[in-house]
Amino acid sequence: MHLTPDILAFLVTMALLAGTIDAMAGGGGLISLPALMAAGIPPVSAIATNKLASACGTGSALFTYARAGHVDFRRFALPACGAFAGAAAGATTLQFMNPSFLTAFVPILLILMGLYFLLAPKMSEADRHARIGPAGLTLIVTGIGFYDGFFGPGTGSFFTTVLVALAGLGLVRAIGNTKFLNLSTNLAGLLAMIAGGKLLWGLGIAMALANMAGNQIGARLAIRYGGRGVRPLLVLLSAALTVKLLADPANPIWRWF
Repeated sequence: MHLTPDILAFLVTMALLAGTIDAMAGGGGLISLPALMAAGIPPVSAIATNKLASACGTGSALFTYARAGHVDFRRFALPACGAFAGAAAGATTLQFMNPSFLTAFVPILLILMGLYFLLAPKMSEADRHARIGPAGLTLIVTGIGFYDGFFGPGTGSFFTTVLVALAGLGLVRAIGNTKFLNLSTNLAGLLAMIAGGKLLWGLGIAMALANMAGNQIGARLAIRYGGRGVRPLLVLLSAALTVKLLADPANPIWRWF
């Protein structure tokens, strides 16, 4: 697929911004995925290309959080395996979906994710007692993994919310361990998409480099300052890109009305 220099520059910039926000609060896919679709890339290829950028960026952020001592690989190894299996199943399911349905369905999911980020309660910075055991946590994480393989945006925030509310982690540690879980889901989804031949490699690599740079910036900001003030910006940018998708008269969603 041919992309003009200005569109490529736009997508790389969105990947940089998405990586920065994702490392601080999760939800970077709410920026990069609608940006890809707004550039005219088919939904499955957009999700596949976004997976490559997200996987590289998440791995970069994970390294930074792990070096700072905020990741417990042993405790979350089993949930990470569940997340991998769920994402592989979700990504495989996605490739059998009707492209027209996905083009109409994705803006609806983006709106729902934007509302979640807007209305979700503030999370605690301090560690607390866990409210759920490893088996229950793994089951929940596997379900979130399926969602990530099928769609993706908001997954990091879902993981972080579960780790704070149920696993008893403080916000920064929850975000760090979220990167471990999210890397598992991104890799599973990416492998399934590569097997299905859906990935746009050139664009994906360019966005991956930008996303990695953004994640490095965001991880350092989050470790030092937390993720305060990021969500309103995320919701605003996501809403603007979603409106652009819905403004296209060719979007199949308008056939429903």
